[in-house]
Amino acid sequence: MTVHRVAVAQAASIPDDPAATAAKAADLVRRAAGQGVELLVFPEAFIGGYPKGASFGAPVGMRKPEGREAFKDYHKAAVDLDGPEIATLAEACAESGLFVVVGVIERDRGTLYCTALFLDGAKGVVGKHRKLMPTAAERLIWGFGDGSTLPVFDTPLGRVGAVICWENYMPMLRMHMYAQGINIYCAPTADDRDTWLPSMRHVALEGRCFVLTCCQYITRGAYPAGHESALGDDPKTVLMRGGSAIVDPLGQVLAGPDFEGETLLVADIDSEQIARGKYDFDASGHYARPDIFQLTVDTRAKPAVRTVEDA
Repeated sequence: MTVHRVAVAQAASIPDDPAATAAKAADLVRRAAGQGVELLVFPEAFIGGYPKGASFGAPVGMRKPEGREAFKDYHKAAVDLDGPEIATLAEACAESGLFVVVGVIERDRGTLYCTALFLDGAKGVVGKHRKLMPTAAERLIWGFGDGSTLPVFDTPLGRVGAVICWENYMPMLRMHMYAQGINIYCAPTADDRDTWLPSMRHVALEGRCFVLTCCQYITRGAYPAGHESALGDDPKTVLMRGGSAIVDPLGQVLAGPDFEGETLLVADIDSEQIARGKYDFDASGHYARPDIFQLTVDTRAKPAVRTVEDA
């Protein structure tokens, strides 16, 4: 079988309630399974929340007390990967058999990471990708991933991996994903601009892969009253307007973009379209010039502290 059904869940998280967000994600997994979906992608920072418009009280050279309080609350709303929120989602994946890619704010002691988590219906959590390069003010609140979490996974649909938001503008990261033979390139994001879809069409054409990109549709009213927002406090103000889409290996848009509200975008993909695309372009294969250009990727973990014990 070469045709598979995939989907992206354009939905709003509940930023201060990871348990409720995980329950919502589990419901969406079951809903997608009822439509015959085999793989489902959620937005960036879906569980744990994307703090759109917040400054965390950090003018240059200063840290305000209210910023420390905001980070404390954000840290509390993040998730441990062995915690109950991920278990709730894993249970839904096990019931349905879906492969799920979901953006979470991962808590690792005192540091938070913007992470894409991979869940296999039969195996549970099979891996993660930590965002390598948080953009702009994100660097204040998120740590940096390293080369040890750049995986792709073999699934019945093909090889699946994820690149988060503006990481997609890192050419060398994209090249590494192509070299791993990625077939379904998942791009959870918080970018809802008109320029995002052309970028995703470029990635699909460049990688000759299916691209599934997913952004939240969320209003100010979804955030707690104390959330600082540079976009104002009117509950009806749309902070992220979606724009999720599914693109095929020749750059054709199969579903989306949608800017109207929360929705489940579904498409049937033909895996043989990948070979049709590779016919005249394979970025890490016959269209590469290794005699001129070579990329070295360091996939070793980089912990801050290593211990050496006596044998």
